[in-house]
Amino acid sequence: MKTKVIIPGTVVWMIGVSAVVLFGSSSLRHILFQSTAFDLGIFDQAVYLISQGQPPISSFMGYHILGDHAAFVFYPLALLYKIYPSVYWLFAVQAIALAIGALPTWYLAQEAKLTERQSIAMVAVYLLYPLVYNINLFDFHPEVMALPLILAAVWWAKQGKIGWFCFGIVFILGCKAVLSLTVAAMGVWLLLIEKRRFCGAFAISTGIAWFFISSQIVIPFFSGREAAAVGRYSYLGNSVVEIAQNLVLKPGVVLGKVFSLENLGYLILLLVPIAWGLSWQSLKPLIGAVPCVALNLIADYQPQKDLVHQYSLPALPFLLLAIIASLAANRGWLRNQKAIIIWSVITFLSLAKFTHFGGKYLESVDNWQATREAVAQVQSKENVYTTASISPHLSHRQFIQLTNADSPPKDLAQFQYVLLNVRHPGWASNQQFASNLVNQLKSAPKFKLNFERDDVYLFSKKIQ
Repeated sequence: MKTKVIIPGTVVWMIGVSAVVLFGSSSLRHILFQSTAFDLGIFDQAVYLISQGQPPISSFMGYHILGDHAAFVFYPLALLYKIYPSVYWLFAVQAIALAIGALPTWYLAQEAKLTERQSIAMVAVYLLYPLVYNINLFDFHPEVMALPLILAAVWWAKQGKIGWFCFGIVFILGCKAVLSLTVAAMGVWLLLIEKRRFCGAFAISTGIAWFFISSQIVIPFFSGREAAAVGRYSYLGNSVVEIAQNLVLKPGVVLGKVFSLENLGYLILLLVPIAWGLSWQSLKPLIGAVPCVALNLIADYQPQKDLVHQYSLPALPFLLLAIIASLAANRGWLRNQKAIIIWSVITFLSLAKFTHFGGKYLESVDNWQATREAVAQVQSKENVYTTASISPHLSHRQFIQLTNADSPPKDLAQFQYVLLNVRHPGWASNQQFASNLVNQLKSAPKFKLNFERDDVYLFSKKIQ
């Protein structure tokens, strides 16, 4: 049955305020030089190059951006950079995408016949889920654009809006290759549980097809290697095919990895914000979350087991659907708006990383002004060698690399500019490495010192 949609002003207000807070938070983090080359610098450079009609080959990774996660969504994003090239477009898109996910959440709650107060509470549950705020602080990731589309696709399927559903599925697949598994799992749920035959079959077939096309053709073609995440499952093999085979042939190895205290802690983090609403009778929507959670549980990579990074994002829509189903069945520990919102506020205050603005993000503020002045003096689009935290401020060029103490540059002469922060050398570097580089450049006849203040140094290559 199609639902007449009337959006309360409260929901609009909540979405608007959230978008502003999210955009302000990510922008401030970037201004404080806390964003990094991995991943903001990579994506900003790729989108910029596309907007300039140049091949989006990331100099940080050394290959085409489609070789990373087969995310073709960067091409339409580049239209924004044609208006004006700025990394703040990415922050704006991310903030809007994360905030707007509350809208289909409202629709789904109404479709399930929840009361208006309960539906507004579900909007709050979504917006206050700690991962939504935390991922917004972790640079930029294209899968954030898939989050509202997953929720919307479910609603479109329930409303019989086939065209919109198909559009949503294609867009989701374009955000990241691994989302194809989530799409396929969502299709299984739609087909078997929701009895949406066409939508379920379409999601299953396109999800499976894109998984094999992206992992076996697109990514190897553009990168010359296996998918980047393969290394996190190296105990199962060195390729997507080998890992898939060993998941079936070596269940003992997999189970030994799954049952650990680390994974138990991860599941607790994932479920605590919505534990009040889970019931055994309403868990069927979690079928869609299985691939995401399973990949995180078997991964040999700690960031996949927290609410700070992006890896749990595809599970969130299905957690919300399970809660909505539970409320619709009059189940769960909490069912009134006030209690639900109080729980969500408490878990947000406990797990959201807004506290970084009072500590971690202020660690390099002592020479922040000097760093800003040095960045402003890099005015051309020529090659740059700099730190991981400065590089996202200078990634609008074809070639930029970050300092790495384990992999020093073979030839500094390939760079027009070298910008170093000895006091805060950043990720992959250290003060000794940075100091040695400064001394080396001071004595290099090909370079001159353009700027020096508060342990921040900018060198440029002399004009021959």
